[in-house]
Amino acid sequence: MRHILVAALAAVGIAGSAAPALAQSQSQLAARVDRLESEMHAVQRKVFPGGAGLNYIQPEITPGQPAQDQGYGTPASSPLTDLTARVASLEQQMSSMTNAIEETQHRLQILETDFANYRKVTDQRLATLEGGATGLTGGVAAGGPAIDTPPPLGVPGSAGSAGAGAGSGSADAAAAIEKPNTGDPAEDAYIYGYRLWAAKQYPAAEAQLKSVVQKYPDSRRASYAQNLLGRAYLDDGKPSLASIAFYDNYKKMPDGERAPDSLYYLAQALMQLKKPADACKVYSELSDVYGDKISASMKADIAQGRRVAQCK
Repeated sequence: MRHILVAALAAVGIAGSAAPALAQSQSQLAARVDRLESEMHAVQRKVFPGGAGLNYIQPEITPGQPAQDQGYGTPASSPLTDLTARVASLEQQMSSMTNAIEETQHRLQILETDFANYRKVTDQRLATLEGGATGLTGGVAAGGPAIDTPPPLGVPGSAGSAGAGAGSGSADAAAAIEKPNTGDPAEDAYIYGYRLWAAKQYPAAEAQLKSVVQKYPDSRRASYAQNLLGRAYLDDGKPSLASIAFYDNYKKMPDGERAPDSLYYLAQALMQLKKPADACKVYSELSDVYGDKISASMKADIAQGRRVAQCK
């Protein structure tokens, strides 16, 4: 009898010591679940501010929710069951958020692909327009890219239009211009200078175009760069420097593809310098040297220039 009583007391003691341990374990687990739920909500607010793109899934079991009394004098669920339900709710929220993130990433990938295709097509169209426009020398030489011919004087952004010189932009604006990467250093350097000029970043364009002529004097783009350097000076309100740049292109690279253009614009620069007589001499030189090579539109421009300068 005594042995049975001792065994019973021992069992009660073990159960009594296990109860606090179990309660402590459940308390620690509840604290961990509370922390996980808090972190999950923080992630949802960070990834989807204001709930955009994701309807927050609220846990079915919340901390402190009283157990439903079924009228039998015992709780409907144990604390462990409540915690299990909250963990399941967290897993559901994690799954929903993961799906939303993956869907968003997929949409972004599609947008990036569409934009890249759009940009490629747009660049090709711009290149075709720039190359197909009626240039002073009749367009682009065979085999060369089409980005080369600035618009004639008198159009927006040119030296003869209002607002010339307004493109002396900031270094930040110039730095925002994308540098091409075709694998041809001379071509890339010239196109970058052209883009700076087109964006009216004249000081940056002038420096870039000078470097093209210095680094790649044997490239066909040297003639283009020297001519566009003169255009940049004109647009920047510097006709004296422009006249020098145009004259150097004609004298140093007379067979260059933009030598005739430079003579034409030299006459324009001289008109801005109030030297119509000298402009008339340049028009005559242009017709005499390149008369059989220039386009019909350029001949019309020369005739118009001679009328403005009142050449005899």
